[in-house]
Amino acid sequence: MSALTLNSLKQVMRAMCDTPGFDRVLNKVELLSAAPGKVVCGMRVEEEHTNRGGTLHGGLTATLVDVISTMAILYSERGAPGVSVDMNITYMNAAKKGEDVLITAHVLKQGRTLAFATVDLTSKATGKLIAQGRHTKHLGGS
Repeated sequence: MSALTLNSLKQVMRAMCDTPGFDRVLNKVELLSAAPGKVVCGMRVEEEHTNRGGTLHGGLTATLVDVISTMAILYSERGAPGVSVDMNITYMNAAKKGEDVLITAHVLKQGRTLAFATVDLTSKATGKLIAQGRHTKHLGGS
């Protein structure tokens, strides 16, 4: 069982968004559910999330892959994620302004020093895959 509760995971997310740093770009992301090794969030694409073409910015997509997979690792049996080792995002479809997006992170494996996760961004309305990311994180202390 995870050392964190769902409410404490929500508090971690809120604390990240309430800082003056970069993580505040996640202030519209809502934590929908969490189980050990899996976190599901939702977000409506708004003007502040878009690129010049009016669709979800690729940099925000990468940030979502980073942060939501880290939350899934944090909420897993082992927890204590450290720095990113590798991250890859494949962009498949655009998410337009006003579209609701689901962000689902799964921890694929956790070893002694590394955790591997995958993240799917899908359209809530159509189920169409928008982007898929893979993230490898170093695991910190116990």
